[in-house]
Amino acid sequence: MSKTMGVRSSDRDTACFTVHAAAEPSVMARALELFTKRGLIPDSFSCYRHGENGAALFMDIRMPGLSPATAEYVAACLRQLTPVTSVTTEWQPLAPAALSA
Repeated sequence: MSKTMGVRSSDRDTACFTVHAAAEPSVMARALELFTKRGLIPDSFSCYRHGENGAALFMDIRMPGLSPATAEYVAACLRQLTPVTSVTTEWQPLAPAALSA
């Protein structure tokens, strides 16, 4: 079952990956590695600890210009990381200010 919401990407859309994982030291680097090994730099990456004693991580990764197939593949790869418990992908249109740049 796909966990990609609102699949309607274009080069003017941004794939927004929401990742929940156990708070392990390597999980952030391993998640970002999935983008860097494809020569991609996400527009945004944020991460914070939550849960009892900060035992879990919440990551938000935003990457514009991915095709739906590539976004789904990256999401599937994220789900394969051992400490990851869930991944969802949503699409957001690029902001109007960014379109004129």
